[in-house]
Amino acid sequence: MISRRALLKTTAAATLLPVVVRAQPNWRQAADASPLIYLTPLQTNGDESSCQAEIWFAAVAGAFYVVTGADAWRSEAIGQGLTRTRIWVGDVGLWRQSDGAYKALPMVEAVGSTETDAAVQTQVLEAMGRKYADEWDKWGPRFRNGLADGSRAMLKYAPAAAASF
Repeated sequence: MISRRALLKTTAAATLLPVVVRAQPNWRQAADASPLIYLTPLQTNGDESSCQAEIWFAAVAGAFYVVTGADAWRSEAIGQGLTRTRIWVGDVGLWRQSDGAYKALPMVEAVGSTETDAAVQTQVLEAMGRKYADEWDKWGPRFRNGLADGSRAMLKYAPAAAASF
């Protein structure tokens, strides 16, 4: 027979588990195979932002990296201190047309920051060039030039310590 104390401990642990871990175990495998991630900054209360997006990424040195417009909400959110981010890994097409299907993909929470180190940016752009080789002749220069002139930003999303690559 289970004691009341054991029942309460189990119930409390089960309730807190999604908050503590906030990662699904198969997101790493999905990151190796997927051309896209879907991400949303989290508000201070933990709610998802209404701005969500599918975006190209490179997984380098244990983090996700994306290149985006410097004025995009995901970049501005980091600048405003909203660094917690929820990331789904996989490809179900455009997020607005997916009817929320991306939310069934493997998920991990991460902490975002702006990556300004030129050596890291070069490494990430090289990884993206290999990953998106068919379209890199068009997008590579746009990303490089945008990073150079400040119209684009490179964002780093480091998965929570317990969930890193």
